[in-house]
Amino acid sequence: MSNTHLTGKRLARWFLINLFIAAALCAMTGRYWDPWLWGYIATVAAIGLLPTICLDDDLAKERFSPPEPGADRRPLTAVRLIVLAHVVVACLDVRWQISQMPDAVRLLGFAGLAVSIGLFFHAMMANRFFSAVIRIQKDRGHHVIDQGPYAVVRHPGYAGMVPSMAFSGLALGSWLGFAIGLSCSLLMVRRVVFEDSYLRANLAGYQEYTMRVRYRLIPGVW
Repeated sequence: MSNTHLTGKRLARWFLINLFIAAALCAMTGRYWDPWLWGYIATVAAIGLLPTICLDDDLAKERFSPPEPGADRRPLTAVRLIVLAHVVVACLDVRWQISQMPDAVRLLGFAGLAVSIGLFFHAMMANRFFSAVIRIQKDRGHHVIDQGPYAVVRHPGYAGMVPSMAFSGLALGSWLGFAIGLSCSLLMVRRVVFEDSYLRANLAGYQEYTMRVRYRLIPGVW
């Protein structure tokens, strides 16, 4: 199959996914012409466009359709349910105007969301073993990645993902969504600790890597 054909299929999938997201958010908020809402939709869609075009097929399969559930199936399910709750509650909050959020705070949310999701995708592009589940990918020759953002912190993908849900709540204009996003962030920090310990115990060379790159998420802090 040609690269042009693969790119066309991915762009079609990207378009349909974002069309569904736009329709769902508009329906839940009831604000079909809200520029803030369309700004949120455009931000998420634009950031997802680069990996849609550039991600190689092998990594895309591992990221979106891993062959096994991994070592953290139940906690991962909990994270996904909370992410869904975050979006639904935030949209209903906006619909019923429960929260009153200043425009400056929403702009901060947009900036933080763009940076955090951008960092997440940057980490994904730098790591060919970037999976949705915690597993040792023996079928793909799994080894330590220590280049790019992985030379700075051990889990740059999480460094982007952990704050993203909180920023998402701010960008949507919902303090309730922000609060649920923070709870999701705490679960993801717990996942960082678990995954780091799992890789120390099971991935060859990871223990030595932790000696070279000492911090998990934030340089000089943790």
